[in-house]
Amino acid sequence: MNAVQATVIAAGSPKLQAELSKHARTTHQAFAKGPGRWQVSWYDGAREIGQVIVDERTRRAVEVWTGPRAAWQMARGIPGAFGRKVNSPVVWIPLMLLFFLPFFDWRRPFRLLHLDLLVLLSFSLSHVFFNRGDIDASVPLAYPPLVYLLARMLHVAYVRRRAPPQPLRLLVPVKWLVLGLIFLVGFRVGLNVTNSNVIDVGYSGVIGADRLTHGQALYGQFPSDDPSGDTYGPVNYYAYVPFELALPWSGTWDDLPAAHAAALLFDAATLLALFWVGRRLRRGREGTLLGVVLAYAWVSYPYTLFVSNSNANDALVALLVVLAFGALTAPRARGAMLALASAAKFAPLVLFPLFASYDRRRLRDAGLFGLAFAAATIIVFVPVLPHGGISTIWDRTIGFQLGRDSPFSIWGQHPSLDWPQTVAKVGLVFLVCMVAIVPKVKTPRRLAALAAATLIALQITMTHWFYLYIVWWFPLAMTALLLSETLLDGRSDSELNRSPRARGSARSHSPGGDDRSLPDIPSPTDPPQPSRTAPASASETAE
Repeated sequence: MNAVQATVIAAGSPKLQAELSKHARTTHQAFAKGPGRWQVSWYDGAREIGQVIVDERTRRAVEVWTGPRAAWQMARGIPGAFGRKVNSPVVWIPLMLLFFLPFFDWRRPFRLLHLDLLVLLSFSLSHVFFNRGDIDASVPLAYPPLVYLLARMLHVAYVRRRAPPQPLRLLVPVKWLVLGLIFLVGFRVGLNVTNSNVIDVGYSGVIGADRLTHGQALYGQFPSDDPSGDTYGPVNYYAYVPFELALPWSGTWDDLPAAHAAALLFDAATLLALFWVGRRLRRGREGTLLGVVLAYAWVSYPYTLFVSNSNANDALVALLVVLAFGALTAPRARGAMLALASAAKFAPLVLFPLFASYDRRRLRDAGLFGLAFAAATIIVFVPVLPHGGISTIWDRTIGFQLGRDSPFSIWGQHPSLDWPQTVAKVGLVFLVCMVAIVPKVKTPRRLAALAAATLIALQITMTHWFYLYIVWWFPLAMTALLLSETLLDGRSDSELNRSPRARGSARSHSPGGDDRSLPDIPSPTDPPQPSRTAPASASETAE
């Protein structure tokens, strides 16, 4: 069979003819697609609108793809294309139950947290249609959860509760959560090693790390099987360097053990960072409990496993954002961490005004934050500057992202919605500016909620959105939701920035009893409570 014969067979497909009838002028190209197969593609300009695979032996078209599925293999519903076994109901549904049930309070079945958790899990409905290749249904179904969570985060940040919050009661003892956490960590590692795949994102990280270790240019010269793999910031590729050195790249898109190792470390480090954040937000036993709950929420949420089993780099973004949030009282560390997050994937840039204005009463802190952000940005970008300078990096990264077409958003599927998308972008700019100004002084709970809201708003406006991006804001949203359940307004910034000895003298008491509760911490305006414990050491109270 030759190219002309393959084209004649492909052109006879009724499905292809129906698609071609929608276009006034098209071109086509035929080429060999492995042993015994031909691929014939039709184009409207530079856009692929039809693809047919012809089998030489049977002389028949065995695959016919039209519309966005022609150019986007990820739109075809190929089983296991992302995460393999994680998409199985045998894995996904138990994870949903493990995520939701520990937080269910049968005494208050209509509590708002129950709805919040169900909405976080409701992305699964969209995911079902995505796995079937029905992106016309999967894409719009992703927006109601995003819009709800945006509104919910703004509600947590700006609406003061009238009734005193009640302690968060878990359905199971915290010891059970610890055991579940250990089991789920082992399960994630085992599943990654035995039944996972490396998508293009992880492949790009390994290629970039290989280029860095061999002194080659990072931007503009990626191989033909991953031509746009240099679309990320340099920190993404730096993060893969230790793994590529230990498990060198073979030069092909094989199993890529370095990508597996990197994804597992990003995942585990985010878990530990969340435990650390819990210890930072609460003192003593309450901090340990909150840290365990946040870490458990991470390992039990299905989409964090989806990222890990796809061996993507999105957990790296989550890790760096969580570290920036945990460094609230250290403006230089906060600025450096946010700079690293922004130089991995550029989305966290929208958090700059919010994190810079954490406490607008101390302009010196804002200055230190900005200097640290700028210094860290310069340090990571200067070594990888190409001959074309900043313009080349812009064209390969942010410029490419802004100019790409994608069927994975309502904006990409319906170009007529250009003006609503513009309105949404204006709203995003307004939100980014507003959260930096109001409120003037932000508690940790409010900052977590506003940061999550800002990232969610950004994702709503994006032309290309995917389920992997959920983990960018999930840790912040979960932190805000848990704190809103147990704190009316959190501790003030003045209390967070007291010396360890001063904070130790104001240490709250634990009400005791059932360890399934995360007890409340009194507001600084509450009358002092008698201490039932020995004075805390500086190491216990250090923020």
